[in-house]
Amino acid sequence: MSQPHILLLSGSASRKSATGDLLRHVGGRLEAGGATVDLIDLAEEPLPLFNPDTTYTAPHYAPLKVRVERADVFLVGTPDYHGTMSSATKNFLDHFWKEYTGKLFATVVASYDKGLTVADHIRTVARQCYAWSLPYTVTFVEQADMKEGRIVNDALRDRIEMLVRDLRVYGALLATQRRADVAGTEPGFLAQMRKELR
Repeated sequence: MSQPHILLLSGSASRKSATGDLLRHVGGRLEAGGATVDLIDLAEEPLPLFNPDTTYTAPHYAPLKVRVERADVFLVGTPDYHGTMSSATKNFLDHFWKEYTGKLFATVVASYDKGLTVADHIRTVARQCYAWSLPYTVTFVEQADMKEGRIVNDALRDRIEMLVRDLRVYGALLATQRRADVAGTEPGFLAQMRKELR
């Protein structure tokens, strides 16, 4: 079974972001296991506010869509802002819909309060776009779990290793089945996507 292609989204607008640092660490671990990775750091690649009247013809949209369509898995990292995802994260997610269908979502949340509602909100987006999501999230506290861009908490390190394994294994399984469903003739859910995804 081939390894999945994983898009990492860092949804912090800060250039000194623990979320971005952690995602880079995860990306390195994923690549070491054979997966391919694409990192979109919204501090480095900010997106204009989504506008359905203008976004689809804007210069930034087509190349971004190619990157999103290529992904088998989306690992969404965001700080916890008032119990939900950052506005930069939500703005990115608003740009797409069918491109998420049948793919795997997972979350990493920087939060002093477990990030439960943040993860729930991202899972809601995934569900509304007919994507799958891992049943857990990885949360961390910036100063307690990470310092100077490095993980300093063994429990977080173990949790990351679990996440890396699950992204590779379940991402590959879903990607393989998604391709089979799109190419096949059986009446599964992805049958409706056959003309669009071929």
